[in-house]
Amino acid sequence: MTTPDITVYGAHWCPDCRRSKQFLGEHQIPYNWIDIEQDAAAEEFVIETNQGKRIIPTITFPDGTFLTEPSNSELAQKLGLKTEAERKHYDLIVLGGGPAGLTAALYTAREAIDTLVIERAAFGGQAAGTEKLDNMPGFHDGVSGADFSKRLRKQAERFGVELLQAQDVTGIHSHDNYHCATTADGSQYSAQAMLIATGSRYKRLNVPGEANYSGAGVHFCATCDGPFYKGKRVAVVGGGNSAAEESLLLTKFADHVTILVRGSEFKASQIIQDSVLSHPKITVHWNTEVREFLGEQSKLNRIKVVNNQSGKEEEMAIDGAFIFIGLVPNTGFLKDSPVLLDKWGFVITGHSLIHRRERPDGFQDREPLLLETSVPGIFAAGDVRDDSTKQVVSAAGEGSTAALEIREYLKMV
Repeated sequence: MTTPDITVYGAHWCPDCRRSKQFLGEHQIPYNWIDIEQDAAAEEFVIETNQGKRIIPTITFPDGTFLTEPSNSELAQKLGLKTEAERKHYDLIVLGGGPAGLTAALYTAREAIDTLVIERAAFGGQAAGTEKLDNMPGFHDGVSGADFSKRLRKQAERFGVELLQAQDVTGIHSHDNYHCATTADGSQYSAQAMLIATGSRYKRLNVPGEANYSGAGVHFCATCDGPFYKGKRVAVVGGGNSAAEESLLLTKFADHVTILVRGSEFKASQIIQDSVLSHPKITVHWNTEVREFLGEQSKLNRIKVVNNQSGKEEEMAIDGAFIFIGLVPNTGFLKDSPVLLDKWGFVITGHSLIHRRERPDGFQDREPLLLETSVPGIFAAGDVRDDSTKQVVSAAGEGSTAALEIREYLKMV
């Protein structure tokens, strides 16, 4: 592991510091974190750097420059992230640069379909933040999520895919034969076909203190934030595969990991359960729910939990908490669009469009393709889709399937 060249000077109570750390984490950019309230020399450095002012975050870079209280766009510019596309119109726009989106893009680019990928965070999606993919075909020893994502990105670039990074899509609309995406900076890009591959994100508990201590003790990515808890005590909330796998990862850093499971058993695969239950650094509390996150000096130091069988409440002393309780689709930008979603917000595609409701406009003369949405020419693949299996390998498979369907669709328009 290389030593990060970027250093973020800040404090746990500082929301702008948390935002900057979140941005760097989303883009898988390594950094050093120094709390100036715990380091007098660091505080003096910040004051001297800012000509007598105590401004945080102050972020230093390997070229000797620094930024103070930077916006996300300023950080993106400094880091050389491409945030504006070369043109305004393409054959295909892919929303999301995870395994589904990048696989689709490299397939379409190989077919000479002019393709733009728009991604808000790191290319590779949630896979990029996974310590190890052990069930990816072709990697007999497994592969790190970061390495897999890097390879996938380079492969897409080799075929000529244009990649746009650090841009949120705020909405889409269609007119005539065109599908348009609007980004947070006000830009608009159009194409004859569109693929929604925006994935999903981790659910929140929505209990008191969770938002207040987010990034200051409450986390959703063990790969990103686990190294900050070397020699400390952490709790993991959840009982599925993600919670179990991330708990095992955290044992590499923390002295002890306590898993809080709402039910009376894991929902993880048996091999992962066996690894967790036999690990000497892991304790499991069954039938346990978090009521509140508590702390002092704007930093988490304990949680209030309740046994949902006995009703007994207690406080547990911890240094950090990692929450893995499921996924929410990244479909907020589709709120005012004609793309139909299920009751959980996942995109409905293919035959499900016909079976669940009236036939959507535009499909009077043909059936929707397997991964086509309620809008002809707009497709969906990967975790954002209602019937997907939420696995990296199947997301990549859906990406290739979508690309082949898009190729056939473009022959019709």
